[in-house]
Amino acid sequence: MFVHKSVLLEECICALNIQPNGIYLDGTLGGAGHSYEIAARLENGRLIGVDRDMVALKAAQERLKPFADRVTTVHSNFSEIDTILNELEIDGVDGMLFDLGVSSPQLDDAQRGFSYMADAPLDMRMNSLDALSAYDVVNTWEYEELRRILYEYGEERYAPAIASMIVKKREVKAIETTLELVDIIRSAMPAQALREKQHPAKRSFQAIRIAVNDELGSVSKMMHSAISRLNRGGRLAVITFHSLEDRIVKNAMQAAAKGCTCPPEFPVCVCGKKPQVKLISRKPIVSGEKELEENPRARSAKLRVCEKL
Repeated sequence: MFVHKSVLLEECICALNIQPNGIYLDGTLGGAGHSYEIAARLENGRLIGVDRDMVALKAAQERLKPFADRVTTVHSNFSEIDTILNELEIDGVDGMLFDLGVSSPQLDDAQRGFSYMADAPLDMRMNSLDALSAYDVVNTWEYEELRRILYEYGEERYAPAIASMIVKKREVKAIETTLELVDIIRSAMPAQALREKQHPAKRSFQAIRIAVNDELGSVSKMMHSAISRLNRGGRLAVITFHSLEDRIVKNAMQAAAKGCTCPPEFPVCVCGKKPQVKLISRKPIVSGEKELEENPRARSAKLRVCEKL
């Protein structure tokens, strides 16, 4: 059963400033928690729900049945907004929402290979049709590339030791399951690191998942496309869960709000670039105490919002 608790639900609905006859896009449909509330507020409007995970998509279609007349679901990556909207013959939309967290059902379904708490084949693909899996990354990527993703994507300070141990162990036999990988990660870390509150494999698993699904590349591409496909007055709302994604979203929104890219020493603007958006909140919106009590996974969530000029 695909049940997912939507993060910052009220804040997102408020941020989108939904118009009953508007066109909206939820690029990370998931369990349709956000989408259900968007669709419920539409009259002659339309909601496009996108997800790369077929399991999530089917569950969302079921949940959104009461609004079937105003909802279109699409199996695709949210980075392909331009293609999706072109195929639907939609020039612009009045609001877009992207919740960049891995959904609870993906984490909790042991067989998907996202979790370091249960044994499963090394997979981690959000779209099971994608070619690259965690098995490929762990067993075929060179030491230097493994070290890089562990350090950059996982912010893992023991990245060199862990990457070295992975390479050493796979020379003996292929690393096939999540718990095999957990044991290898543990064996590469010093004793004091194993005593930390956080699970020793958490950062490495995050890094490999990001690499498998090209999450950062997808976010960069999505931000570029999303801003350009908003109608005037349309809102873009993005929820991030770690600093790497948040930096991409923040920088993209700030750049679009600034417009001019001329060096500060130029007396007048020569680039001619005008601001495309205004920032709705300078600082990210975060969960309140009540939500954190009900859903601890919301602790790291940050919502950023901008409006098309």
